[in-house]
Amino acid sequence: MQNYIFYNDRLLLKKEKEDRFHVPYETELPPEWADGRYPSQRVLLPNGTTVLATAIDHPVEESAEWAMPGLRASFDYLPYSEYRAGGKAYQILYWDKHSRFCPVCGTPTEQKGAIMKRCPQCGYEIYPPISTAIIVLIRRGEDEILLVHARNFRGTFYGLVAGFLEPGETLEQCVEREVREETGLSIRNITYFDSQPWPYPSGLMVGFMADYAGGTIKLQDDELSAGAFYHRDHLPELPQKLSIARRLIDHWLGAEKD
Repeated sequence: MQNYIFYNDRLLLKKEKEDRFHVPYETELPPEWADGRYPSQRVLLPNGTTVLATAIDHPVEESAEWAMPGLRASFDYLPYSEYRAGGKAYQILYWDKHSRFCPVCGTPTEQKGAIMKRCPQCGYEIYPPISTAIIVLIRRGEDEILLVHARNFRGTFYGLVAGFLEPGETLEQCVEREVREETGLSIRNITYFDSQPWPYPSGLMVGFMADYAGGTIKLQDDELSAGAFYHRDHLPELPQKLSIARRLIDHWLGAEKD
């Protein structure tokens, strides 16, 4: 069984030949990680298989045998299936760390299932939280899309308008509100595209496409530092392939493969 070992959000990887990597199996780990000092969570994946998730209290130094990139950076090292599994493993560990005490009465919680804890004092149950966010590609005519640079982006790339779902909203209402608040624009023809787990630390990105309906761009200054409509032949730096933002853009460009 593979063991997804994390120090904070850094994932331990086993080096292979020719700069290839994989998540280590239990049999490949040094004895100090198998002596019970670091208890593991069993994580059931969507495909029905099970992996282990373990949090350690120190980073592992880079060596000829091991590497420890951040979870997001592991996309560039791992097969996609292992990267996706690492995302769920990290979310379970994050939930475990942040649910040790009951938020109602402060009593230490007890784990009763793979994704459920219960307070022995008041009975309150805690499950891994999912923060839902929308992301939307806005078309203007056949050849232009709106691209923005958010102040929290780690890089110089331009992406798409995104934001978190608020209580009482439908996803489509959230799309309209976020676009209006962040850019001052109105949109129409909102259609669902796809969704993507976003384990940084516990999100779900829900992708949409929409058409520009009117208005002049007025950026929400505390959220966005730049934004404009770009022609398909003159696009700025785009997000990495790991994100649904890039998939939306590639789909619009006609480059997405089945």
